[in-house]
Amino acid sequence: MKPVIALVGRANVGKSTLFNRITKSRDAIVADYAGLTRDRHYGDAKLGKREFIVVDTGGFEPDKPSGVVAEMAKQTRQAVAEADVVIFVVDVRGGLSAQDHDIARYLRTQHKRVLLAANKAEGMVESPLLGEFHELGIGEPHPISAAHGQGIRSLLEAALEGLLDEPEDEGVAEGDEADRPIRLAVAGRPNVGKSTLINAWLGEERLVAFDQPGTTRDAIHVPFEKDGRRFELIDTAGLRRKGKVFEAIEKFSVVKTLQAIADANVVLLLIDATQGVSDQDAHIAGYILESGRAVVIAINKWDATDDYQRQQLQRSIETRLAFLRYAPVLQISAIRRQGLNAVWKSLLQAHASATVKMSTPVLTRLVHEAAEHQAPRREGRFRPKMRYAHQGGMNPPLVVIHGTGLDHVPDSYKRYLEGRLREHFKLVGTPIRIEMRSAKNPFDERGT
Repeated sequence: MKPVIALVGRANVGKSTLFNRITKSRDAIVADYAGLTRDRHYGDAKLGKREFIVVDTGGFEPDKPSGVVAEMAKQTRQAVAEADVVIFVVDVRGGLSAQDHDIARYLRTQHKRVLLAANKAEGMVESPLLGEFHELGIGEPHPISAAHGQGIRSLLEAALEGLLDEPEDEGVAEGDEADRPIRLAVAGRPNVGKSTLINAWLGEERLVAFDQPGTTRDAIHVPFEKDGRRFELIDTAGLRRKGKVFEAIEKFSVVKTLQAIADANVVLLLIDATQGVSDQDAHIAGYILESGRAVVIAINKWDATDDYQRQQLQRSIETRLAFLRYAPVLQISAIRRQGLNAVWKSLLQAHASATVKMSTPVLTRLVHEAAEHQAPRREGRFRPKMRYAHQGGMNPPLVVIHGTGLDHVPDSYKRYLEGRLREHFKLVGTPIRIEMRSAKNPFDERGT
């Protein structure tokens, strides 16, 4: 499961600049919560082959009792609760402030591993100004420059130390993989009906998300069987600690959803028919697409809507979730246990599509037939020529096409090829990734 790093500090110390530097300017996933004036920003990041999630927060003033700043402080407290490691960002040039002391005092009570990042320290690695930050009792400051990228790698290596030693699933034998349960994540907004659906699947009224100190971040894995197939349910409902609720955001943890999606084979995206497709639904769907996970969309509480609401919902799905056109859309009622068998059938189809095996001769023939029907557009002196294709991976299926002049094949032609592949292999619920690899032309350098 991906580790989580939260960036915390007072306003204008460079947290967002550091966030953009760590995520390499990738678009952050924004968690929009009703009634909150500031949001936490989530982004994927890599350090070599190691993947993790970064959480950016607003200016933190722990002791403000009310107002906008107090709402921002609630967001920061939630980010700290979700995090494996906290990076406390301070401003070397601005010096140590009373607010820095307040933040340090709060972080020491949270029993989290905290690293002190002394930002804006370009050219000041040996500066005596760094010495005053030892007063915070956080440890040795790491001098960095988020704007110039200095010291970032060593900071992240220190933050990730000891977090990614768990064995990876890579290298599992093919026979062993077939025996592994299908990992299914249920994702959606609060109160969309995830717990009701889970109870309907398990055949008993029990809470999957339980109260236990120290588990505010961990996903709950529930093994069960259905029609002879083994599944492992990854529950994304936000866990609560008694007496440690976070008011408007107590029921939902974005980090938990992102981690569960990354850990799953198939994702069931649950949407509330009475509320339509929200920004949060679209953000989660975008992350599912980016992660390459197979997906099934289930519209819950369908029985509680009238004809007008259903028409509006259909339009919003077609427009806001247009990038998931390949995903089956089902109407269910979890509380009445209606439509659940169709959901299981679609989940199994999506998993089979995501793990389908495509032979090289068949892929090559399909690519040649597609080119005969519609050749790729000519770029420069030569028309692109696709020689052969093979499968480069599964979950999601990756098709690698070799040839010459393929560097400038447009995305529209790749979508055309994707449609041909979907039609032949009857793929539903999974994205397909197509990679073009051009052979080097030995005559390109003959004039040199």
